[in-house]
Amino acid sequence: MIKLIKRIRSLIFTFIAKKSSGNFGPSIKANGYTRLNKHTHVGKNVHFNGLIVYGKGNFVIGDNFHSGFGCKVLTSYHNHSGDAIPYDKTLIVKDVIIKDNVWLGINVTILAGVTIGEGAIIQAGSVVVSDIKELGIAGGHPAKVFSFRDREKYDSLKREGKFI
Repeated sequence: MIKLIKRIRSLIFTFIAKKSSGNFGPSIKANGYTRLNKHTHVGKNVHFNGLIVYGKGNFVIGDNFHSGFGCKVLTSYHNHSGDAIPYDKTLIVKDVIIKDNVWLGINVTILAGVTIGEGAIIQAGSVVVSDIKELGIAGGHPAKVFSFRDREKYDSLKREGKFI
């Protein structure tokens, strides 16, 4: 019975994710509430455990992406340099790009204008305010790269098609 309930929840969450997305790949799965925007483009073999996109910018996700629950992506923000305080009515819109084979831990926040490189891992609870290099393992607030995946092993696993 529990497996059936989980399966039904996953089907509902996946439906919501697809319905809110502008373009999604052939295999998208959501195990937690996921709301994308109409400017979202999703690759194949993408797994959400709960992610919400805020804003009007493009959000591009590559293949073999995984997210923990509670993740947030901001693709626009208020203009604090405008004609009013604390901000005016205009929005600054910037794209967020996540390359192939990226893993976001639980409660990761990504701010507008960020690119996360291929194979990167973002530690749970991190706030990503600037680009993360390919194969970078980053964490903190703001997120900083503190290590890198082993290039040789990564390339070997990729060549062998060992994707979850």
